[in-house]
Amino acid sequence: MQVSIETTSGLERRLTVNLPAEVVDQEVDKRLQQAAKNVRLNGFRKGKVPMKVVRQRFGAGVRQEVLGEVMSRSFYEAVQKEQVKPAGQPSIEAKETAPGKNLEYVATFEVYPEVELSDLAEIEVERPVAEVTDKDVDNMIDVLRKQQSTWKDTKRKAQKGDRVTIDFVGRVDGEEFEGGKAEDQQLVLGSGQMIPGFEDGILGMKPGEEQDIQVTFPEDYQAENLKGKEATFTIKVKSSEKPELPALDEEFFKAYGVEEGGEEKFREEVRNNMGRELKNAALNKVKTQVMDQLFEKHEVEIPAALVAGEVSTLRGQMVQQFGGQIKPEDAEKMLPDAMFEDQAKRRVVLGLVVGEIVKQNKLDVDADRVKAKVEELASTYQQPEEVVEYYYSNRELLSGVESVVLEDQVVDFVLDSAKVKEVESSYDDVIKPQQQG
Repeated sequence: MQVSIETTSGLERRLTVNLPAEVVDQEVDKRLQQAAKNVRLNGFRKGKVPMKVVRQRFGAGVRQEVLGEVMSRSFYEAVQKEQVKPAGQPSIEAKETAPGKNLEYVATFEVYPEVELSDLAEIEVERPVAEVTDKDVDNMIDVLRKQQSTWKDTKRKAQKGDRVTIDFVGRVDGEEFEGGKAEDQQLVLGSGQMIPGFEDGILGMKPGEEQDIQVTFPEDYQAENLKGKEATFTIKVKSSEKPELPALDEEFFKAYGVEEGGEEKFREEVRNNMGRELKNAALNKVKTQVMDQLFEKHEVEIPAALVAGEVSTLRGQMVQQFGGQIKPEDAEKMLPDAMFEDQAKRRVVLGLVVGEIVKQNKLDVDADRVKAKVEELASTYQQPEEVVEYYYSNRELLSGVESVVLEDQVVDFVLDSAKVKEVESSYDDVIKPQQQG
């Protein structure tokens, strides 16, 4: 096999491969002879069809099959010989495939870039430090009670937290507009479901009352014709309901899986769950800071093939989130590449940088941490032992956990060199979503 390689631009390489004719011809003959033993054609007994006829009928198809296999196999032998690492699948163009002539083809592909790691000591991280207080537990129990609340009719003035049923008509410059009218719409006051000022305008109204309120649409409102416009809504309150919280009793505790032990056991379970959430949220905030800075501090040439692969993965994840509302064949049109490119590039860069940290520092997946992570995931199920067993019997699932653990090990490695400042925080501060820059 003769191989030559050239750099066409940046990460792109052009590989030319030349193989002796017999590599393909001998394999084609071998397969045709095997096929001849089982071929059935009118006028011939099984296995008695002349090779000339077999070659005429099946030679072209068999040759194409062999050519594909030989080019694929020899490509990977060639890149190993040339010590290059392809990023993504090659584009292969056959130059000479005729019987009796040397096989020649050209493969165009991208290679992985060289990644030069920056000084990890320049990374600065704030590590939030918090604990779950009794007040935090009280607040969480209030949230859980509100989730289980029932609604009771009231004739008093509507208050924040009440659920009202309303009819409304909106007008801009005296004219009704599309989407500005509804009947029997339920709305929890203070939920932020409507534009600013709308829910506040209903506060103090009683069932049966009707009044006009003035609001202004936000400048970033989704409907172009309404951005920044002043509007008048005529609102009629048809009914108003106040929330009634459930009692802290055995029935309530059972709804959250606490069968015995009463309120003390329930509070203990709530505190333990909050502790797990707090720990994971704090780790995620630190991890996000590390990843953000690894991305910012490394300039890496990005293989287009890897970005395309990530775009495809992200699109597939979004299609799944839509729960079948988007047909696979319509996905690319409805969810174009541009929607995912920035995130895909970030994922590729971080994947390359993290991979280089693992490689240079010979980091191996910690089996004990993998086991602990699997047990943590399983702890939220009723039969945790079965879940653990399932993870260890499913290579794909376990591989996903191993990837997460290895990434966590990389974060720990970076933190050993980085400047880490501990910041006293509250439970709510740590739990709330990180602000995007």
